Amino acid sequence: MKFWPFTRKEKALSPVSSGRGGWASILEIYPGAWQQNVEVRAESVLAYHAVFACMTLIASDISKLRVKLVARDSGGIWSETTNPAYSPVLRKPNAYQTRVQFWESWILSKLARGNAYILKQRDGRGVVVALHVLDPARVTVLISDSGDVFYEVQPDNLNTQAQQIVIPAREIVHDRFNCLFHPLVGLSPIFANGLAATQGLNIQKNSATFFGNSSMPGGILIAPGAISDDTAKRLKGYWEENYSGRNAGKIAVLGDNLKFEALAMKAVDAQMLEQLKWTAEVVCSTFHVPPYKIGVGAMPSYNNVQALNVEYYSQCLQSLIEAAEICLDEGLGMADGIGTEFDLDGLLRMDAVSQMDVLTKAAGIMSPNEMRKRLDLQPKTGGDSPMVQQQNYSLEALAKRDAQDDPWSTEQSAPVAPSAPETSETEERAFLAETLLSMRKAMEAA
Repeated sequence: MKFWPFTRKEKALSPVSSGRGGWASILEIYPGAWQQNVEVRAESVLAYHAVFACMTLIASDISKLRVKLVARDSGGIWSETTNPAYSPVLRKPNAYQTRVQFWESWILSKLARGNAYILKQRDGRGVVVALHVLDPARVTVLISDSGDVFYEVQPDNLNTQAQQIVIPAREIVHDRFNCLFHPLVGLSPIFANGLAATQGLNIQKNSATFFGNSSMPGGILIAPGAISDDTAKRLKGYWEENYSGRNAGKIAVLGDNLKFEALAMKAVDAQMLEQLKWTAEVVCSTFHVPPYKIGVGAMPSYNNVQALNVEYYSQCLQSLIEAAEICLDEGLGMADGIGTEFDLDGLLRMDAVSQMDVLTKAAGIMSPNEMRKRLDLQPKTGGDSPMVQQQNYSLEALAKRDAQDDPWSTEQSAPVAPSAPETSETEERAFLAETLLSMRKAMEAA
């Protein structure tokens, strides 16, 4: 890979603003939120269980799907094929990642930052032989005065050179998500769920602090008379040091008529679990993941795994999969009539009963060997052609029958008398010989 070092003029290439500025590290849910100490840091939000579960679920479900190279035949049917220019890089994207790890990195980058930058590595023929997922925090989109797109990449010894470089757009596969502010800059769902995730983290932190105090709320030390501020401060420090945290529950000896009253938990505090569940549901809605998929809420009562997976695919995974396929086709420079396709059988796999029912109903459309292939069974001799029952007639045969007779006619034709059976020449000769023999015998008898 040969690119020119970072030696540009500010007027020649201008960086594209990421969203409304600064959202990669600090998200402002509303104007002025940062000044009010309402900060949403992407790195911290990723620690929230709902965000982590949604992102890893989506990435793992897509990465487990095998990417097929397909070609279109003269009949317009797409079928799997192989090609030495594309098949090796689809099977092994780079030297340090497996196919599953590569697609996990691609999808996680897109979900966490809204952008996935994949660097192409070519051989001497110009064929792409490796793909590298770049750290989105190290990439900046640049636009020249003429409208050409470039990418400024910070040093990374694993994927690029050890210096800051500028790469033309033809050498980068840019898969972006939710381009609300600029068509070249994607936006992560964290932009929408960051506040809910931060609220959930705060609830968990407060809960951890509460249970770290032996599940005991705070209390009040009551003195019989007035005390100075210094005395109150000293008593508070002594009490927190000796009877809170790990020391909670120890026996305290109070003098001077001091009295300790524990604070009871308010009724509103009992809504903590509901609030925590609500924040998780908000996160799921921004990722378009059904809540039950990450353990939030109850599992749907109806027993149809395929219907649930189809719903999950259509509302959450399909757009990500379609976008990745298009980016990969264009990035590898595939010609018309050839492309990539994720094998959805690994995702929409049915239970055994439903699968057998579907294959049974597909008789006449699929051949027995095609059905056996779906069940990972070897083909059998004579099973390459679809089979139907004998009493079934083709539309062409029925059309010929209808052309000879009018099946809707109400007139009944007169019955035709049966014709005399025709005799063959051999039968006539035999009859004539027998007649002559009979006449001869009659004459001799006379």
